[in-house]
Amino acid sequence: MSARVMAVWCPDWPAVAAARAEGHGLHLPLAVIGPRGVLACNAVARAVGVRRGLRRREAQFRCPELVVVTADPARDAAWFEPVVQALDAVVPGIEVLRPGLFVFSADGALRFHGGVEEVVTQVVDAVAAAGVECQVGLADELPTAVLCARGSALLEPGGDAGYLAGLSVGALVVEPALGDPEVLSELVGLLRRLGVRTIGDFAELTSRDVTSRFGEVGAVAHRIARAVPWRPPSVTAVPTGSAIEHRCDPPLERVDEAAFLGRRLAGELHEQLAAAGVSCLRLSITARVEGGQEVNRVWRCSAPLTPEGTADRLRWQLEGWLTGTAIAGGEGGAVTALVLEPVEVVPAGRVQEGLWGEAGLAEARVHRALVRVQGLLGPESVQVPVETGGRGPADRVRAVPYGDAPSEPVTQGPWPGALPAPSPSVVWPGPGYLLEIRESRDPGAGVRARVPVAGGVLLRTDAGADVRVTPRGLLSGRPSVVEVGGQRCSLLGWSRPWPIDEAWWEPAEGPDPRRPRARMQVVPERAAALLLCRPLGDSPGGWTVEGVYE
Repeated sequence: MSARVMAVWCPDWPAVAAARAEGHGLHLPLAVIGPRGVLACNAVARAVGVRRGLRRREAQFRCPELVVVTADPARDAAWFEPVVQALDAVVPGIEVLRPGLFVFSADGALRFHGGVEEVVTQVVDAVAAAGVECQVGLADELPTAVLCARGSALLEPGGDAGYLAGLSVGALVVEPALGDPEVLSELVGLLRRLGVRTIGDFAELTSRDVTSRFGEVGAVAHRIARAVPWRPPSVTAVPTGSAIEHRCDPPLERVDEAAFLGRRLAGELHEQLAAAGVSCLRLSITARVEGGQEVNRVWRCSAPLTPEGTADRLRWQLEGWLTGTAIAGGEGGAVTALVLEPVEVVPAGRVQEGLWGEAGLAEARVHRALVRVQGLLGPESVQVPVETGGRGPADRVRAVPYGDAPSEPVTQGPWPGALPAPSPSVVWPGPGYLLEIRESRDPGAGVRARVPVAGGVLLRTDAGADVRVTPRGLLSGRPSVVEVGGQRCSLLGWSRPWPIDEAWWEPAEGPDPRRPRARMQVVPERAAALLLCRPLGDSPGGWTVEGVYE
């Protein structure tokens, strides 16, 4: 039997960390908002109906005085470090699964303190001394202990399967440290539709059937449900010979410098790991601070670390150490040396390989190149698209500096008047885009002409009249012909126009002032379908092409 595992869970940690960082009192209802709504809220907010998963508007409707704070993993990690340090004198070998949850091997602590009740008392008192509440779980396997912590369950040896059998299958989703919540939510939804209501029902299925029907995600969840042996926490580090040591000269004092250094060291570490054919599952981060103090933390992950994941964890730790929130005594200091050491590794063959080669190698090379460009030209020199909410093609994507998270949550809607699916395959066709006009309706027919669409198009009736959109959002005539670049094509079909009248209260900026307009989809006889846009009424400007459905 593997060593027993004890998990310590601090409820609503993102909300607790946000309240401490922002200076909000415990009597105020507070919620932490992420891209998909409420990530966490405190007990005061829950008492008035705020729940995880609610949209921001719905949460504020239920509680108008709700304090809303944007999610920040770095803040959560920096404020959680003092809690972990408070336990260092009580139990050894603490491993952080995520801010707000950590585990340790219980066997040594049980022998030293004399029993389960004594260990739990010591743990709760140590966490309470840091000003935080916690719940403790004890089980044979790590995933079971994590779920037990949410119910303050202390199981006897061999009791994992019996405890899990009575839990709802939805319990597999509540803890992000056990897997991607979005992926697991799809699995749980499918299980419920198939009539599997409890974890015990799921465990009764055969492994072969689960793997063939649900794939790798289902197989991992099935192992958790069956309480099969898991990777236990290890008190002693496993030497791998792949440690990265960096001496900071001059000493590191600023958080932005720490973030840049973290990306570079993470790239070097993963380059060595890839050369050795291994991937890291547990990472030890050690820093020496001016004055001779040395601080260390071990991070455990359910999946092999990526360069981005390593850089994030290093940045979180450095922020806590530099500001003093993660150092005993509360006094920060400059960091003079850093050591990254893989504590547990697995052969790279256990990691799913990519389509064109080993997983992560190409991404790591691209990452290092982009970070190098940012170091030479600045963060804004490399930008990546991020999906956002909006009604039209131009509103749904914006660019942010590479490596930065979006400053505001992604809004999924509702967006009345939004462009219906499917989206255009070509968006914002510029001067270099040429639309192909074919010789007949047959898609395989030869191309008669290629015409530019950047200058706009004309919609005409059978009589040759220009088709406009009235202020009421109606067509002024029945369109029958579209003219693109001087080429005329009969129309096979068209959609009704849908008006767009948004942000009219904002001042006009640039050459394109905000004014009511309408979108419309048309299908030419011998060309690809087009997404058109035009101002309403007699406003200046004709039809322009916003997208092409190739």
